[in-house]
Amino acid sequence: MPAEEHVARPAVNRRLLFTGGAAALGGALASGAAVAAAVSGGRQPADPGPAAAEPPPVDFGTETVPFHGARQAGVATAPQAYASFVAFTLHTGTDRPALGRLLRLLTDDAARLTEGVAPLADTEPELAVLPARLTVTFGFGAGLYAAAGVPDRRPDSVADLPAFAIDRLEPGWSGGDLLLQICADDPLTVAHAQRMLIKDARPFARVRWVQQGFRRGRGVEHEAHTQRNIMGQIDGTANPTPDTEAFDTAVWVADGPDWLRDSTTCVVRRIRTEMETWDKLGRVDKELVIGRRLDSGAPLTGEKETDEPDFTAVNEVGLPIMPDFSHVTRAHITDDRYKILRRPYNYDGVPGPDGTPDSGLIFAAYQADVTAQFLPIQQRLADHDLLNEWVTPIGSAVFAIPPGCGPGGWIGESLLA
Repeated sequence: MPAEEHVARPAVNRRLLFTGGAAALGGALASGAAVAAAVSGGRQPADPGPAAAEPPPVDFGTETVPFHGARQAGVATAPQAYASFVAFTLHTGTDRPALGRLLRLLTDDAARLTEGVAPLADTEPELAVLPARLTVTFGFGAGLYAAAGVPDRRPDSVADLPAFAIDRLEPGWSGGDLLLQICADDPLTVAHAQRMLIKDARPFARVRWVQQGFRRGRGVEHEAHTQRNIMGQIDGTANPTPDTEAFDTAVWVADGPDWLRDSTTCVVRRIRTEMETWDKLGRVDKELVIGRRLDSGAPLTGEKETDEPDFTAVNEVGLPIMPDFSHVTRAHITDDRYKILRRPYNYDGVPGPDGTPDSGLIFAAYQADVTAQFLPIQQRLADHDLLNEWVTPIGSAVFAIPPGCGPGGWIGESLLA
């Protein structure tokens, strides 16, 4: 599938307004300068000479990601700076025809918002004009297939994960019949889209949970850099690369009926971090827990972030340089077919009364087959990952990410029509 294109939307009228305002302001400043010169006896500052040519500003705000396509945006899309994951529980009586109405409405509004166009019922249309690479990605939980009367069409991957010994799951962060993953490079854009889409859903469903996360702001560092999580660790080095055969094999379902082909499955895990005790570890200890150097992200046996770990290497006393308990050792996958796409976001809530942080990771992972890909990795981590001393899964949910749609179509049409 061709790479998603980021298209800068012109904002001519707004620019003309700003230009006109700037010209008027410039005239006022010039008059003020003349008055100041007269008061000071006519002295003028030295002429600085011709102004150096300035590069045109990068207009991140008007960039768009196409909504329509065989596959939904927001998966292979380069992760935006801000995200909101909104899960819904369907009202009793929201049946197949009602779901069709809901998904048509959500699709139409999401398509408009991602183009920088206000939805029809938007009472604050000015908030929609800067999409900032907004994507809205739909996910279907097991309850949606039951409500629609098509339980036989539910992918096997869409089910509660088995219980892991490390889990301390809370109902308020788990489950859900419908997911909307809303991502953009501007938090106001995300907040506005979230409000519009929740309004759409209100007659058909109630909000079950909302998880809001962030990464480094767009332009803070080069986009080729792997992001760091809130613990300071580089996160996502081993991800498959979009627009490659390995990515397509790991993430997308390649065949099957219309409602399954070009879909994927999203596992959302809310992982609380124990920052107070993590901060007590020394730098060397933190690197041993993760299996990577803090500064470069290189494995302990390598020099660069992308170097393959050498799990056979030993130190001068014969101990493995890459400990068996390290996170990298437990999570490592060599076969591209069994990798997962990690697309995590940090969260940082309100500290407790004593100042204890409420922070962690919204771990969103995409794969074609949860049983073959996610579960074996998670089981190895649950069994022997020393990082479990400082991280605790407190939320868990699984959603099918159905195929995309073309102009005039709607998400879920192949499943419900």
